[in-house]
This record gives sequence, structure tokens and C-alpha cells, in this order.
Amino acid sequence: MSRSAKDFFRPLAVGAPEPLREIPARPSRAIHFFDPSNAKMAAKIPAMVGTVDVLLGNLEDAVKADNKEAARAGLVQIAKDTDFGPTQLWTRINSLDSPWVLDDLTTLVTEIGDKLDVIMVPKVQGAEDIHYVDRILAQLEAAAGLTRPILVHAILETARGVANVEEICGASPRMQGLSLGPADLAADRRMKTTRVGGGHPGYLVRQDPASSDEADINAARTTYQQDLWHYTIARMVDACAMHGIYPYYGPFGDIADVVACEDQFRNAFLLGCVGTWSLHPKQIAIANRVFSPSVEDVAHARMVKEAMGDGTGAVMINGKMEDDASLKQCLVMVELAEQLAAIDPELKAAYDAIETV
Repeated sequence: MSRSAKDFFRPLAVGAPEPLREIPARPSRAIHFFDPSNAKMAAKIPAMVGTVDVLLGNLEDAVKADNKEAARAGLVQIAKDTDFGPTQLWTRINSLDSPWVLDDLTTLVTEIGDKLDVIMVPKVQGAEDIHYVDRILAQLEAAAGLTRPILVHAILETARGVANVEEICGASPRMQGLSLGPADLAADRRMKTTRVGGGHPGYLVRQDPASSDEADINAARTTYQQDLWHYTIARMVDACAMHGIYPYYGPFGDIADVVACEDQFRNAFLLGCVGTWSLHPKQIAIANRVFSPSVEDVAHARMVKEAMGDGTGAVMINGKMEDDASLKQCLVMVELAEQLAAIDPELKAAYDAIETV
């Protein structure tokens, strides 16, 4: 990085707000996408406030070229008319090489920058893309008189982006997190799948044959479907953890297969992701359930925290050894439960009931 470390947290424009030194850990289990140019969809947004952690006005893919300006104008109007309360408002702008992106940034920051929490940037290739957006946002924030910086979220949708994931995460104090973009990434890698996220029945391992005899080799053997995205998600999680920002699973395109959707979301949660995208309201409930620690896990985590005291040494709980490493894992769970309880009354009631068990 060419900038001196001491300059990293200085505003990039005169009058721009001071950059954040730590990204807030705001619950964002589901990032629900909506098309602001779709009047029917836009009309449902006020009623969704409080039911989902993040509402995202999508200006990029899934919005036709003829509707780009209408989507931008629709998002501005929705933001002005809606009190989002505990729900965050995000947007996904058009790609940086598109004819719409400059107007996206100029319009949104100057007109609704005070309402906008995060700008999602698609197809990020390297740190240079974040630097470009960073400088423009600082200039626009200064012009609009904003007092807090708008954060940036990058989508990993190219092989080059994955190869540069660490430098992308550390490119700016604005970086809030990363999302997996499996469809575009699959195309860029020349992967042989047309699915949007999820597994593939052809990507598997097979149980060894009982012997080298032809009959045993050709006999039915158990197969285990593998996860096409495990490597990318794990690398993304590490890069985000290194820089104190947040990783997210992206879209799961098979809306009807809620069972496989839940499995994929849970894999991402267990690996360290804090949330996922929602392409349909039915996926919100799945994401909220999966990316919230279970009552049983929270109860165990609190028990370990209580038993460990100052965090040194080791204790036996229900026949299992717990030590300082266990405590660190449990503190992650307890902290997340506290954050979610502050915005989700049902979860709060469930977590509070643990104390009386």
C-alpha cells in the first residue's frame, strides 16, 4: 500500500467525515434485495422494516437497462419516505465500468446519503476499484455535508478478485465486508455449473470399492456431494477476519429448495460468515434462523464463560474439557446473541429464558 499508515484514517477530501477506525458489528443476517423500479415490490418495503436486518435497493443485475434510472429514482424516493428504524439501508450500484455508476453515486450520496449505510460494489477486481470509490465518496460526502462515512461492501465475482481478496479487504477504512458472487465467479473461472450458489450433484467423492474386482468396482457405492464454494468462502472469511470486516454468503438461486438453501446458509455460518443474501421473502426467515445462535449453543457458551472466570486454566463441563481457546469461541457466540437480542424481541425472549432453565 503506497499510503503511509499514519494517513490511512485521514479523510480523502476536505470536509469529508473522519473514517471509522472500527467497523460496527451490526446484525445483518439477511440482506434482502429489492428492485426499486418495481412499484409492487417498492410498496412492500415499509412493512418489511424491522423484519429483516438489511434492505438493499438493487440497481445492478436483475434491473433492465431501460429501468436503471427509474430504479435509482425509486430508491431515492423510498429512502426519503421511509423510517428504517433498526433496519439498515444498503444499495448495490452498477459496475464501475458501466454508464450508470457515476450517476448512481452522485445521486444517492447527495440526496439520501444520511439514510444510506452501505454501498455494495460489484465485480471488484482489486484495491484500485475500492480506492476509486473511496475518493469519490469522500468528495460527495463533503459536498452533501454528511457527518458519518458511508461504508463499502465488495462482491467477489471474478478470479482476480479472489486472488486479490486480502488487498481488497485492506484497501480502505470504509470496507465493511465481502460477499460471495457465485454466478459471475463461476463464469469467470469457467466452472461447469449453471447454478447460482449451492452444490452440484456432479461434484462428489465416492466410497472405495470393497475390492479391485470388476464386480465391486461397478457395484453401487455411496457418494457424498461436495461444496463447490468451500475454498472461496474460507479464503474470504480469513481475509475479512484479518482486517476486522465481515464475510457474507451470497445468493442461493433455487428459491423453491428451502432445505438445500438452509444447508448452504448453515455451512457459511459455521465457517464464519455473519449473514447472507435474500432473493425472496421466504429466505429471510431461513437466514434469520440459521445466522442466529441456537438457544442450546448460547446456554453452553454462557456456562463456559461463567465457569472459566478470568479465562485461564481449564475446566470440565458435561464431560468435555474447556480452556481459554474454548472461551474465545464461546465469547463470539455470547456477543452475537446479545447483539441480536437487542433488535429481535423473539430471540431476546428465548435467550433470556435460558437464565431460568
